[in-house]
Amino acid sequence: MKMKKVLLSVTVLLVLIAFGGFLYLNSLKNRALPDYNQEVSLKNMSGEVTIYRDEFAVPHIYATNQADLYRATGYVMAQDRLWQMDLIRRVTSGRLSEIFGADMLLADRLFRSLRIPEKSAKLLANEPAEVVAALDAFTDGVNQYMEEIDGKLPIEFTLLGYKPDKWESAHSLNLVGYMSWDLSMAWAIEVVFDKISRKVSPELFKELFPHLPYQKSPVYPGFQFGEMAAEAIQQAVLEPNKRIQEMGLYTFQGSNNWAVAGSKNPTGKPIICNDMHLGLNAPGIWYQMHQCVPGELNVTGLALPGQPLVVAGHNDSIAWGMTNVMLDDIDFYRETINPENPNQYKFNGEWKDLIVKKERIAMGKGDTTDIEIKFTHRGPIISENKGLGNDAVSMHWIGNEHSDEVRGVYLLNHAKNWNDFREGVKNFASISQNFVYGDVRGNIGLQNSGAVAIRLGDRTLVAPGDTDLYDWKGFVPFDSLPYSFNPAEGYVSSANNKTVGDDYPYYISAWFDLPYRIDRIREMLNSKETLTTEDMKLMHGDQTSKQVALYYPGIMNVLESAELSDLGKKALLVYKDWDGNLTKESAAATIFEMSYVELCKSIFHDELGDTLYEEYIKQDLMAGYVLFDMFTTGKEVSWCDNIETVDKKENLNDNIVASFEAALLALQMRLGGEPENWQWGKVHTLTLKHPMGSVNMLDKIFNLNRGPFPVGGSFHTVSPFSYPLNDLFHATAGASHRHIFTAANWDESQTVIPTGQSGIPASEHYCDQTEMYLQVKYHNDYVTKELVEKNAKYTQVLKPAK
Repeated sequence: MKMKKVLLSVTVLLVLIAFGGFLYLNSLKNRALPDYNQEVSLKNMSGEVTIYRDEFAVPHIYATNQADLYRATGYVMAQDRLWQMDLIRRVTSGRLSEIFGADMLLADRLFRSLRIPEKSAKLLANEPAEVVAALDAFTDGVNQYMEEIDGKLPIEFTLLGYKPDKWESAHSLNLVGYMSWDLSMAWAIEVVFDKISRKVSPELFKELFPHLPYQKSPVYPGFQFGEMAAEAIQQAVLEPNKRIQEMGLYTFQGSNNWAVAGSKNPTGKPIICNDMHLGLNAPGIWYQMHQCVPGELNVTGLALPGQPLVVAGHNDSIAWGMTNVMLDDIDFYRETINPENPNQYKFNGEWKDLIVKKERIAMGKGDTTDIEIKFTHRGPIISENKGLGNDAVSMHWIGNEHSDEVRGVYLLNHAKNWNDFREGVKNFASISQNFVYGDVRGNIGLQNSGAVAIRLGDRTLVAPGDTDLYDWKGFVPFDSLPYSFNPAEGYVSSANNKTVGDDYPYYISAWFDLPYRIDRIREMLNSKETLTTEDMKLMHGDQTSKQVALYYPGIMNVLESAELSDLGKKALLVYKDWDGNLTKESAAATIFEMSYVELCKSIFHDELGDTLYEEYIKQDLMAGYVLFDMFTTGKEVSWCDNIETVDKKENLNDNIVASFEAALLALQMRLGGEPENWQWGKVHTLTLKHPMGSVNMLDKIFNLNRGPFPVGGSFHTVSPFSYPLNDLFHATAGASHRHIFTAANWDESQTVIPTGQSGIPASEHYCDQTEMYLQVKYHNDYVTKELVEKNAKYTQVLKPAK
């Protein structure tokens, strides 16, 4: 009996402990949830600010002056995204090791070498007074919110065991460097190509550049990185970037934008559309908000967490959106180091002193490590201690050049017309964009903006650093950058495609996106005389592929005349008469995508081997260009021959058949059953991952990740859900938002993001737009106060502190 009582007591105690643990965990989950209806007093306010939030908690901030507006913006953004703001701040300043440990040391070293905070400090010292005032007010709002919630920080701070530092105005400017680095894309391609150039014959290497006729006569023939130099870049840049990417902190993939003139839609005024294709994670990269100071400012759209301005959106007069130019904005140089003095490098026949910076990186738990970072006049030496002897690799990055994107966005928020708009985008240099434009007067336009370096050579490989011959010689003047204003076609559009024709006198890039998305967009824009908002929605959701349209006829001709296996014959029946629409229900889409992957492998793997092929296929543009050229021109490349077969010379047709059969075997292993049941959405899924969601226990307890969700589309469709070709077929990127702006009546504008406003996993607004986004549905983006008030779910008033 006594033992039973003991057991009963122990059981009760365990239950109480478990219950207490449950209550504690529940408290941790929910303690950071803000009260969107709470009346709050803030210091330094000169008037009341009212914040109306709609059913998705999107804030509509009404103030009587801009200082109060931006202070309130800092407060509400911190309510929703404080840990995300701090995490991005840590990336830009090279301070991830403090909270994540030694695994992030290389990433911290890389970002410290980028000198983002240095540039931010210089910018802040020279910003116009109105921009500084906006940043300072925003900073004050963030800090007052942190003071208010001191013991109720978001769960991530508790799990990682730290508290955030005070916000500073320069931290908001760091976001320029963050996005500039994220949108840079040529560095990974250049390193892989250098490795390939040392493994295959010059003839094979040349065939990898079908889109670059000048590649046949390089400016510096025979020059190469050398194996150790390429590996140095791999370790100093590519590997740290991989770490950051795994945390969901790298974003770029592609984008679409277009504007339709009033002559092509029944309203008589422009419709402006944008969907920037970035990494899909939770929380998402964008913060939706509407800011209003009656008579001065009425702007709505997307903001980056950590700064106070609308990056893409509309005000009362104009709307604008962006796509990446795909500018080649990084160059690598092989430097010669003085064997007598490791702090000097050779330049134009003389030894020049390197700039040497000593950095101390905190590793958590009180541990630190000291590093040295050296700089030439071009930029950082990124190959320290990598066994290069008297050689080193330096990097010139556009992000270190003067630019003032924050001022540019401020001007866009206040712009009234095309000329004001161009004055704003003129400030974009580190971040190169094609800006779409539309206004209430009926004008549409597209403006290329960014710092296009004037330099010698094609720059697809590395340059000798011991001469100024290959240095940047300045930048293309803004007035010489391409633009379009009220074209006869009645629309403008861009999708990361080639910026201008071959007669343009300046080198922009070698690696624009292939024309599949832009061709489909223009096909749809030309398909009807009159286009409505509903047509714009259909375009955003379109998953019919122009890549399929290019490949499919030739593939079917080959397969229909080939001797296929029994499985191949069954699959061919599914494949036949396909319309090229990659819906999540389509089995033909699954077969096509897997066949594409296997076709790349069949053509390139035998020459490259496992490791180099893995690196090559990560950059899907590389193989894509070669295949695009073959299917467009009918001209085959020597890569089609399998070097492992001695008695046969394979051609493209042989590779098509082999890759089709290999794809079917892979799909049967993965899905089983019959080919008609291999729906695309069964393998092609999206999971919205939190930066700490890779820890399964944390994910289960705090519900950090959301998904997987079956999705359609691919990297070559207008509505994309892109996946790495070395991680089949887990979608990691896509439309990071969708916007349809209607200049005839701004209140009819529509928007959606993949996640939700809140970055707090316990919030009902963490991913409350996800289902709508997946179904290509939208919510209203009201800007008229009566409609904002009518549709408000929450109302918060911020009052001046007495």
